[in-house]
Amino acid sequence: MSRPDWARRLPILLILTVALIGALALRDHLTFSALAEHRQALIDLRDSNYALTAAGFILAYVVIVAFSLPGATVATLAGGFLFGIFPGALFNVAAATIGAVAIFAAARSGFGDRFAARMQARGGAVARLQAGLRENEWSVLFLMRLVPVVPFFIANLVPAVLGVSLWRFAVTTFLGIIPGGIVYTSVGAGLGEVFARGETPDLGIIFAPHVLGPILGLAALSALPMLIKAIRRKEI
Repeated sequence: MSRPDWARRLPILLILTVALIGALALRDHLTFSALAEHRQALIDLRDSNYALTAAGFILAYVVIVAFSLPGATVATLAGGFLFGIFPGALFNVAAATIGAVAIFAAARSGFGDRFAARMQARGGAVARLQAGLRENEWSVLFLMRLVPVVPFFIANLVPAVLGVSLWRFAVTTFLGIIPGGIVYTSVGAGLGEVFARGETPDLGIIFAPHVLGPILGLAALSALPMLIKAIRRKEI
């Protein structure tokens, strides 16, 4: 027996409601300044119970991403600050992936399957976009993660409503955010010196040539299958 529409849409509506409330209530709390203020308490907690702190951090990060709360970048920095580049990067990437999958699953349950079928039947530009995405799912999803022009929250919703495979979404999210995750985790790992100087971290490092170049190279490699398909069509 299928669930009624309101029951299927309840999870995504709850996420959107919490996201709106969180954007208003937490924007001044989950900040770099808050991390700097509470850094010693966090270090003491980690040193007294590493496993519990790691589990609590991952859970908090999942909640931040799943409900699109402000502070995801600060959480990534905190992961590096508390746990180092490794396992900090692993904690960050795993938590972000779990949170993204939660949004994807909620959106797909509430709107995805019916919306995808309706768009396919209707035809037009959206249907062509849907068909193109399905034909090149791996490439498009990797590109959305490697070159995050699309906001993370939107990149979780669009594939869900266009009928993308959950498995492919999860794999490309996990692998695609690793490069950026490592960069920002490494920035977090060096926060001790930043705090000592009373400065703020340079998040623009992601655009430095030695960092951006390899990421764009991976993006070009991800786009290669689409390019090959396009060339083959022209030759036919």
